[in-house]
Amino acid sequence: MSAQSVFKLTDDGAQLFVRASPGSAKDEIAGLWQGADKERRLAVKVAAPPDKGKANASIIKLLAKALGVPKSTLSVSAGETARLKTITIIGEPAALEQALRELTEL
Repeated sequence: MSAQSVFKLTDDGAQLFVRASPGSAKDEIAGLWQGADKERRLAVKVAAPPDKGKANASIIKLLAKALGVPKSTLSVSAGETARLKTITIIGEPAALEQALRELTEL
């Protein structure tokens, strides 16, 4: 699978497309997920339940740590209550591109 399709660089950072699995046994980045329509996303599992934003907060924390960026630079910009989410990351696009490539080359 092409990692490029799971993120998109923007003028002020990047967008990362994820498929969330809340209520999992542990927090982990579980590789690349492909939907029936061939859409590709980064599979992210978190132990937190999908309740009052707990899972979203865990996803932000996990991704920030994996990318080596502050949590404050990440936000859920689409899919707040859905499994399929868009995470917006604010930062230098070139630096983020390298970190995202490393993260998505699983």
